Amino acid sequence: MRYKHLAFVTIAAVGLVPALATAAVAAPAAPAVGQGAERSCGPLDLSGSLPVPPAGMSVRQTVTIGAECEPELGPVRYVPAPSTAQPSARSAAAPLATRQIRSWNEMFDCCNIRMTGLYTTADWNTAAGRITTAATGTTQEWNREPWNAGWSLKSASGNQDCATDCSVVNHESTADFTYKGIFDPSGNTYANTHSSSVKLQADATADCTFDVKLKNTFIGWNWQRGCE
Repeated sequence: MRYKHLAFVTIAAVGLVPALATAAVAAPAAPAVGQGAERSCGPLDLSGSLPVPPAGMSVRQTVTIGAECEPELGPVRYVPAPSTAQPSARSAAAPLATRQIRSWNEMFDCCNIRMTGLYTTADWNTAAGRITTAATGTTQEWNREPWNAGWSLKSASGNQDCATDCSVVNHESTADFTYKGIFDPSGNTYANTHSSSVKLQADATADCTFDVKLKNTFIGWNWQRGCE
């Protein structure tokens, strides 16, 4: 791992792809910026990737801003994924493999309150060494405060480069968030940009890549990311 403020921090396992998203789902909660932290660590960029685990498993990792304002890399953990509805059964005469993954890219403050998050989902079918169909999507969530304050979604975008008869499918998403509230009434101190990408393969495997750009940070803030 290498790191530097105002620059690029590369963390973890698999290849890097750019990133871009669509929809929005607000997540009202308690105030969430800088709580309990006295020392600002300034801007920071973080980047990393994770392999998608086997079906039924979840892979996740946390990166925490430590006492010296340096990113501290947590272990890559594999745990059972929450149970979800299974794809509908298909005829044995149609050898079609169905796969679904979801990823999350979240920023928490030092009180472990989620400030901002970007989430992706992907469903794809494979047959005869090709991706027959693929559908991807994104959502965003952010923390609000009373009196119409807190984090806000500034912009979101997303792109999928192939949908049918593909050798590989890349989906990229980005969400920009701003903050104006209890910890900064001016709205000029904080901003988080999340980027995520997934690469879907015809052998039903996939990779997840994550980036976050933080305009200002505090000791104890932590970046949580994973896919399942």
